[in-house]
Amino acid sequence: MTNDSDHLKFLSIGFYVYAGWSALIGCLPLIHVGMGIMMVLGTFDSGTKPPPPFVGWAFVGFGSMFVLLGWATAIASLLAGRFLTHRTHYTFVMVTAAFLCLFAPIGTVLGVFTIIVLVRDSVKELFGNVRPKFDGPAPDWR
Repeated sequence: MTNDSDHLKFLSIGFYVYAGWSALIGCLPLIHVGMGIMMVLGTFDSGTKPPPPFVGWAFVGFGSMFVLLGWATAIASLLAGRFLTHRTHYTFVMVTAAFLCLFAPIGTVLGVFTIIVLVRDSVKELFGNVRPKFDGPAPDWR
């Protein structure tokens, strides 16, 4: 039992670290958003033909999308770490772990280890997600 508690503790720390990393990396596309705004406003006009406005709007749109994706991943990871600490919201943690598997290599390692730990029956008991076993005769479905 203490082994499971230790694993959950280490995983929660991993989720907290990944949340900070994801929030930091999620800020990088803000450079593209700023460049797109400057393109739209015409700040890059230096006597040559400026790029068309849709290029600036594309920078703003895609940059904003990646910023939101990074921050949403950070928030989900932060919540998953907190839920692991308090042993609640089993399904949310499992879905977040599966989603993090898309972000190789660190997210994949954290997600796979989390899934391996969460599928144990002893860990499910810690979360209170144990389904009662049916010991009676097989049901007749006719």
